[in-house]
Amino acid sequence: MLTLDGLEMIAVLVVMGLFIKVLEQFGMFEPVGGEDSVEDDFELSTVCHRPESMDKLQEQTKFTKKELQVLYRGFKNECPSGVVNEENFKNIYSQFFPQGDSSMYAHFLFEAFDTNKNGSVSFEDFVFGLSIILRGTINDRLNWAFNLYDLNKDGCITKEEMLDIMRSIYDMMGKYTYPTMQDDAPREHVESFFQKMDRNNDGVVTIEEFIESCKKDENIMQSMQLFDNVI
Repeated sequence: MLTLDGLEMIAVLVVMGLFIKVLEQFGMFEPVGGEDSVEDDFELSTVCHRPESMDKLQEQTKFTKKELQVLYRGFKNECPSGVVNEENFKNIYSQFFPQGDSSMYAHFLFEAFDTNKNGSVSFEDFVFGLSIILRGTINDRLNWAFNLYDLNKDGCITKEEMLDIMRSIYDMMGKYTYPTMQDDAPREHVESFFQKMDRNNDGVVTIEEFIESCKKDENIMQSMQLFDNVI
């Protein structure tokens, strides 16, 4: 079971670790056949949303053309319409946490991917996010994680926002959390989080405080390196 201390790191890392599961669900570790077939999918597929060209996406992300082909093949297999809505996104995450309720955390994660705020995640949205998480610098990755936790996007994380995040993580982990969802457990964690992150004790965590604190945490830095060679 996970202790409260174990959840300290999860508050920062769970967003990244779960992407490996999502990639596996999308079949994105499977080898792709010929390059032309995937290019043809881009040109000829009759979907609701047609992605930008391979060459343009390669310029805009840190993926190679071959990697984009693998990602697109898996994405298209799971999402023939070319987009993922929030309901489908939640269904994907629920498969990995049958012992808990992942719907709220999946909602927060979906909001982070839905940069256009149109209620759907396109292949471009998905690839841009993955490019940051899997290929971005440490600052890029931490900025992305901060944006996830800054629920109202005002540039700082409040205790209320972090409490919502922590409750969603406890709900998601279900019976594997310890203590088993006592009423004060998420709030305890939030207080511990702020003791470490809120450097000037003003009641909010800024992006600068967040990045500085994470960089000083050896466990977080080592764990982030695990994503360097995912695909």
